[in-house]
Amino acid sequence: MQRFPEKLVTLRERRGMSQRKLADALGFHHTYINRLEKGERKPNAAFLLKVSQLFRISADVLLNDDLELTG
Repeated sequence: MQRFPEKLVTLRERRGMSQRKLADALGFHHTYINRLEKGERKPNAAFLLKVSQLFRISADVLLNDDLELTG
């Protein structure tokens, strides 16, 4: 899960979203997104569910360092 922050940034930037817009879309505070992207926090289950639904991606891809983002 070391690559999770990098993957989250990539997904957010591909959509042209700021941290604040992503936070609003997911129902989380923007500082939580910031800390996730810096690797200071680990995502909770609710966040993983919402982000995987928003980006239509498996949580496995987000968490498994051996799996790459596609598209």
